Amino acid sequence: MALFPAPPRAAATLDLAGLIRPDDLVLCGQVNAEPLTLTRELVRQRHAIGPVRVFLGAVFSETFRPEHADTMRFISYGAMGNAVPLAQAGLLSVVPSHYSELEGAFAQGRWQADVVLLQLAPCIDGGLPGLGLANDYVAAAALRARVVIAEWNPHVPRTCGAALPDGLRIDHLVHAELPPVALPVSACGDVERRIAARVAELVPDGATLQTGIGSLPDAVLSGLAGHRDLGLHSGMAGDRAIELIQSGVLTNARKSIDAGVSVVNVVSGTDMTNRHIHGNPAFEVRPAQYTHSAGVLAQQDRLFAINAALQVDLTGQVNTEVMGGTLRGGVGGLNDFVRGARASRGGRSVMVLQSTARGGKVSRIVPALDGGTVSVARSDADLVVTEWGVADLRHCTLDERARRLIAVAAPEFRDSLAEAWRRQASRQEI
Repeated sequence: MALFPAPPRAAATLDLAGLIRPDDLVLCGQVNAEPLTLTRELVRQRHAIGPVRVFLGAVFSETFRPEHADTMRFISYGAMGNAVPLAQAGLLSVVPSHYSELEGAFAQGRWQADVVLLQLAPCIDGGLPGLGLANDYVAAAALRARVVIAEWNPHVPRTCGAALPDGLRIDHLVHAELPPVALPVSACGDVERRIAARVAELVPDGATLQTGIGSLPDAVLSGLAGHRDLGLHSGMAGDRAIELIQSGVLTNARKSIDAGVSVVNVVSGTDMTNRHIHGNPAFEVRPAQYTHSAGVLAQQDRLFAINAALQVDLTGQVNTEVMGGTLRGGVGGLNDFVRGARASRGGRSVMVLQSTARGGKVSRIVPALDGGTVSVARSDADLVVTEWGVADLRHCTLDERARRLIAVAAPEFRDSLAEAWRRQASRQEI
């Protein structure tokens, strides 16, 4: 059972300088589970606290900015969301770990958080509070931290599957002064809708979905509105997935495990999502050791892992991390789901990307990835979708892969890509 201090108090009365030591590693909740009142207080008191290391996950608030590096060193498993400006300023140290490994790394002490800042959902019927919008590595880190500070937020939904870990000790409890982060759906244009329409042709009724964050994954989910009996088993989900649930498209009825239940690790979205999942037994927020488990994913028939890429080279290697020499993403749970979908009976891994970047000036289908950054190996390549078509790379030779990928590149770049491939092949650079 979790242990708690006295009832919550105002965050402004909490002297963080008396709790956080110089060079401590401070771990903050991520995505919509960021404890905004505490993280803003951390920034406000940073000069009194002194130099610290701050481990961020996917950040969608504006809490942490480059000017805060006067006392803070930022670490993350990728440059996602509003962590990109930190990366662009050279202020983000990235640990290129698979997301499925983070929970174990903190639980077993390979990474040691000194101070953990948590967001909690309120109690129901006199019970303990819950983790609410995330059941991730932050909870595992809290079990070993020297100090755990929690924010009690009445606006956070009480979610099934996200109970506090046994033995968790909360040292200080404060009232939240702000609602949780809201992550509205991304705007999508004609190109995104064209890609979504191609993906919709690939996904069968009864498939179970995993998608990421951004305009392309949101567009793909919107494009599935005419499907039936879809399921959800994903690292993250937000408003678009909830819209499919509420419209009767996403029923989970044909899932081979967890039938009737949507399963995620972290919740994004807005208050619409929060209202839907509050106390909803058909929606579970589970730890990554379950949601990202290779064994669990392999049991989920027809698992379609749909993820956005920055670049794909002519052999099928995928880059989701670097564009134009700047970190703009991470590995995260990508490979967990890519390989899980390939192991699933009837499952597929689908990489989606616009064919060009910078207003059409550069191709995203490339002879070589930026900085040689390989996020997904060519041995894991499956389906690649652009607005120009679908390249099925399974069991293809390298020459055939190149031909198929060039066929889905923007037309104005196809000749130069074909010539680049001829040069690479002649020099045996593949």
